[in-house]
Amino acid sequence: MPAISNKRILWIAVVVIVMAVLAAVGRRQGWWGQTPPLEVAVEKVTARSLVETVLASGKIQPITEVKISSEVSGEIVVLNIKEGDAVRRGQLLAKINPEMMAAALDRNEAAVNNAKSGLASAKVRLRQLQNILRLTVEPAYKRTAKLYEDKVATQAEWEAARSQYESAQQDIESAQQAVEGAEFMVQSAKASQKEMREQLARTNILAPMDGIVTKLSVELGERVVGTIQMAGTEMIRIADLTRMEVRVDVSESDVVRVKNGDSVKVEVDAYPGRTFGGVVREIANSSNASALPGTGGADQVTNFMVKISMLGDNQGPNFLFRPGMSASSEITTRRVAGALSLPINAVTLRDFEGQPVESGSDSGTGDSEESNSGDKAQGSAQGQTNEKGAGRSVGTDREVVFVRKGDGVEQRTVVTGIQDDRYIQIVSGLKAGEEVVVAPYSAISRDLTKSRKVKVVPQDQLFQSED
Repeated sequence: MPAISNKRILWIAVVVIVMAVLAAVGRRQGWWGQTPPLEVAVEKVTARSLVETVLASGKIQPITEVKISSEVSGEIVVLNIKEGDAVRRGQLLAKINPEMMAAALDRNEAAVNNAKSGLASAKVRLRQLQNILRLTVEPAYKRTAKLYEDKVATQAEWEAARSQYESAQQDIESAQQAVEGAEFMVQSAKASQKEMREQLARTNILAPMDGIVTKLSVELGERVVGTIQMAGTEMIRIADLTRMEVRVDVSESDVVRVKNGDSVKVEVDAYPGRTFGGVVREIANSSNASALPGTGGADQVTNFMVKISMLGDNQGPNFLFRPGMSASSEITTRRVAGALSLPINAVTLRDFEGQPVESGSDSGTGDSEESNSGDKAQGSAQGQTNEKGAGRSVGTDREVVFVRKGDGVEQRTVVTGIQDDRYIQIVSGLKAGEEVVVAPYSAISRDLTKSRKVKVVPQDQLFQSED
């Protein structure tokens, strides 16, 4: 009996020792008691040529377009054009009924003649008074004054002669003023006559430039309102279709990167698969704010109009581009050759203690099952917050990457520069050839720490396993 007990104790001791050894080995080997390694994909820091672009969409419009309205009101009695016609500067396009203007001009001409007649009468009256003064009143006054000095004429006779002489002088001054008034009447009548002649001439609607009639808003016999009275009726629109531009709306966060002279790739919806060249011609100084759909006007988006000149002439008669065509543009804002770069997904935000940024910041919050394109979009949004690589911290957060170190990772703060749709420039913090974790973005933004073990797998295999 004691022998059996000793054997049992021996077996129990052996089992305990074996279990202890297995526990120690398993813990050391990571079989249990440790978090399993995180599967990640890595990529080396590589020099690439990066091109930073701004995407925007808009409409094609002529660079020069003139809206024509009549300056006088009336009925259209002549209409010599139709939409699509080519016209030359000075060509008669339409004519407003001129009869009322012609009758008014006749009245003005009569008023001019009447004013001229009044001026002639005033001049004749002035000469008459001057002759009376020179030939009659002034000699009589001088004789009476001489006789008064010689004590021959009485004082009453001298005073009467002096009063008659002064009255004649005043009559002449009045006649001179009448002549001046008559001259002003003539000038006023002539001005009214000139104005009416201009009004009569403006019943002829002439082309102000060479171009194509892109819009005809009136018909023969229709009545129009002149711009003299109010806003007026737009009749015709003429444009130079040989020189076209794309007018796009660029968000306030992107417009600061756009400069006059930047090259542009333009895609026109009417010509799928074709790309046209352009150059930024003008950037608006004032914004145009519009309400976001579904917000009831509570939230607004602020855009700036950018005008892009299309390179090359738009030759007729069958013009390649027509006003109102939809187009999308890719504006090249910056280029860097040989820039150290990584996929955008590799860069995330962490606070200065290395912890993931809370939800609502620029860091990713999606699961690893999210598509790579979603990760890319998240990284791109992050890159937008840091312009030109200066500082590169956002509030209390900083941009970091995770560099592979054996079976672990090292968190590294970086300064980033420009980015395209896939890669972002690393200005400082990394060297060429270092391996950096690039996927999955959920791990980069949330799960990776310096103590977490990783297992490197090919990126396509990583996302297959996630699926």
